[in-house]
Amino acid sequence: MKVAIVHDYIKEYGGAERVLESMHDIWRDAEIFTSVYLPGFLGPHKARFRKWEIHTSFMQNLPFKEKLISIMRIFSSSIFKAFDFSKFDIIIVSSTGAYIPNLINKEKAVQICYCHTPPRYLYGYPTARNWKNTFIGQVLGEIINHSLRLSDYNAAKKVDFYIANSNEVRKRIKKFYRREATVIYPPAGLTDGTRPGARADRVQRKGDYYLTGGRLARSKHIDLIISAANKMKFKLKIFGKAFAGYNNELRNIAGDSVEFTGEVDDFRLSELYRNCRALIYASEYEDFGIMPVEAQKFGRPVIAFRSGGVTESIVEGKTGIFFDKLAVESVISAIKKFEKTSLKREDCIKNAAKFSLRRFQEELVKFVNNSREAGL
Repeated sequence: MKVAIVHDYIKEYGGAERVLESMHDIWRDAEIFTSVYLPGFLGPHKARFRKWEIHTSFMQNLPFKEKLISIMRIFSSSIFKAFDFSKFDIIIVSSTGAYIPNLINKEKAVQICYCHTPPRYLYGYPTARNWKNTFIGQVLGEIINHSLRLSDYNAAKKVDFYIANSNEVRKRIKKFYRREATVIYPPAGLTDGTRPGARADRVQRKGDYYLTGGRLARSKHIDLIISAANKMKFKLKIFGKAFAGYNNELRNIAGDSVEFTGEVDDFRLSELYRNCRALIYASEYEDFGIMPVEAQKFGRPVIAFRSGGVTESIVEGKTGIFFDKLAVESVISAIKKFEKTSLKREDCIKNAAKFSLRRFQEELVKFVNNSREAGL
């Protein structure tokens, strides 16, 4: 069985790229098709993709391509059409919501879409960049987006089978594409990060800081968490990379108790999870959210905004605490509640086990095999 995997673009390493890597671990000979591949921007993660067979679109030849990823959404309906998929039996489209990668010439292949979310910018969900901050941006954006929504809807018709990464995204697929989808949760694939000879007491130790991070986009509302840290004077560590403008904003408001670690490798990330008091997660309309699961895997609870996919991975009062408003006082209230609540490490680990890498890969293989038989 010849398998191809299509991914919007490879420039950052987040939850969607962990899923992509987990897929490639199943089908080691699978060829990867993407709009643009920029290993220089992947920091400590660039070695993960070094031996992959990656095919890129015309975007790869554009000057300043790293700055054009957002604006190239205008042409996203044509980016993937030029690829030749005539030799493949299965095409798995890992759709992150950046472009419209389902518009491919699939030939005889069965096309399966693993949908992280329909494009957020097309359907009114918060995005990394605020393109509506000017009147001209609003007018031009709505005109362009109307055309792209039509292309996205037509692309959805080409898909043979849909997989959603959460019930939240399954509902979006039903609403916007009028298609049914099977939910296969993404894996908490981060290993425990321990090195040979690591002391047991070090593994079990809990630090004196709260943790947040990931892709530092505006929709993650890191600024609210920083403001809470400034007011309560608690230690906060923030990992990950932000867009330049937002990064400056965050650093400008951060008090003395806030530390930016930058991008980190898996070992350092596992250390941050293991030794934090809790993960604070303020993402709005989250598609699924792998970080809350990763934190629980290390026995750490989550303080999260009650929105989207995180309501499927956190057990309120047992593995985490929710807050209901995107406001500093709401974050502070949840932290105070957490500090008065006893949440067990064992409960967090047990809950995270439901989102294991093995479970993800077994469910995906079974789905692909059944889909191929149904498509013959």
